[in-house]
Amino acid sequence: MDPSRISLRRFHLPDVDDFLKWASDDKVTRYLRWNTITSREEALSYLQKVAIPQTYRRSICLDDRSIGYVSIKPGSGNDKSRARLGYAVSAGYRGQGIATAALKMAVANAFTEFQGLVRVEALVEVENIGSQRVLEKVGFLKEGLLRKYGFCKGEIRDMIVYSFLSTDMIK
Repeated sequence: MDPSRISLRRFHLPDVDDFLKWASDDKVTRYLRWNTITSREEALSYLQKVAIPQTYRRSICLDDRSIGYVSIKPGSGNDKSRARLGYAVSAGYRGQGIATAALKMAVANAFTEFQGLVRVEALVEVENIGSQRVLEKVGFLKEGLLRKYGFCKGEIRDMIVYSFLSTDMIK
């Protein structure tokens, strides 16, 4: 994949149809805290109320068409040195290096965008091997298993915690 075709940008309302294509796929939303989007109206509402207002939720774009997202949520108060990373890519574009390229861009941006940020962390379900590989390709370090830690889709699941520090090098 030519990396120049991959970009990150804020979501816009005209992204609704592209967003719906991947956000309506259970394979994409399986490990996400939010449910599969089932209608254009629901997609539009999600963009308006969740995606667009967030400080750092970017559309992962291929040739400027939305095929996924990456979000970085910084902590506040005593936790402002940490941020939580989340992302998803359309099932049809997995295995092409797109998620890896997008996360490299997002992580590099995070340390300049959020003053005082020292650590970006990601929690990944044990079964989500693909996401673990992506994080490791970017340069995240696996820190350990958090047993029965994350609540997702009605159940408490084991999670693996990964981190990337401001002093780490993006691979």
